[in-house]
Amino acid sequence: MSIASVENARPAEASDLAPVLLTVEEAARCLRVGRTTCYALIRTGELESLTIGGLRRIPADAPAAYLARRRTEQRAA
Repeated sequence: MSIASVENARPAEASDLAPVLLTVEEAARCLRVGRTTCYALIRTGELESLTIGGLRRIPADAPAAYLARRRTEQRAA
């Protein structure tokens, strides 16, 4: 293996990867709501979240899942 191919085989940097977890602020921005509203959704269990150490994180797919549930509920009403 040449030096050039080793340099090209570098691991992906953090900025190249899609996030797996979001902060509450990032999830709130995704949903276009305020931070307080996002915490309220977490508290009621409407928005999935995890505690890692002392940090609250939202799985990256949770905002989309929340919106899908809300859309289904509104169509049924």
